[in-house]
Amino acid sequence: MKIRKAVFPVAGLGTRVLPATKAMPKEMLTIVDRPLIQYVVDEAKEAGIEHFVFVTGRNKGVIEDHFDRMFELDATLLSRGKKAEMALLARSQPEAGAMSFTRQQAPLGLGHAVWCARDIIGDEPFAVVLPDELVLHKRGCLAQMIDAAAKLPDGANIVAVEEVPMELAHQYGVVGIGQRHGDGKGSYFEIDGMVEKPPKGTAPSNLSITGRYILQPEIFKILATQERGAGGEIQLTDAMIGLATTQKFFGYQFEGERHDCGSKAGFLRANIAFGLQRPELADALRVEMTRYLKA
Repeated sequence: MKIRKAVFPVAGLGTRVLPATKAMPKEMLTIVDRPLIQYVVDEAKEAGIEHFVFVTGRNKGVIEDHFDRMFELDATLLSRGKKAEMALLARSQPEAGAMSFTRQQAPLGLGHAVWCARDIIGDEPFAVVLPDELVLHKRGCLAQMIDAAAKLPDGANIVAVEEVPMELAHQYGVVGIGQRHGDGKGSYFEIDGMVEKPPKGTAPSNLSITGRYILQPEIFKILATQERGAGGEIQLTDAMIGLATTQKFFGYQFEGERHDCGSKAGFLRANIAFGLQRPELADALRVEMTRYLKA
């Protein structure tokens, strides 16, 4: 199952981190020194993705600019002999024609955002990557999922899942656990049911759906007529439940530490965690953290 394309839904308003996102897309908030969107694009590149599809909205043009050439900056760096900075920018520069941008136009939910990419994706399996969820691990979450996909039947769908406290399961999309292949992180299992934000005490497990998916193109036909669900939005989970009547779904328990950068606390935690992984920053960051905690 070759996965060539990935969809990045970036039309959200970022209301959980206002006022920072009043005029700036939440996807451009920085973790250490890179915007969120750069992290997930790099993750997709590592996984072998060749075409990057962004579903955008109003005031999101800076995302497109971020992946474009800036000739004034290039010329200035060149004239000043800033070779390291030039190499850093070159590594994040996509190939010409490797990115597509389409507008969602109205905040109708994740399912609707994915449906907006239908003509660009076409009739092939594809990935969905949520930019405000980062996974810290030596191998990216999407690459792990694509490795797992090689072991699954053709035409299978895969969603990344992680354990959450059972008393909080009602806040998430949750899966039921069928036949297992391995245990714990790095394992996968057949999903025998999905529910979006189940009432308290009714969740089939404590494994929640996170922000990485590998889906078959038949999902678009279901999304085209999908009714609004939780929050009055067109939910991707609801469409996956419909697709599961004719296709197999598997859950993959990824290795790594997930960071919800769409919340203020999660955003701050991610900056610390990713900063500590940088050899040139880790020691100084520990010193500053210790100094602050003693104050």
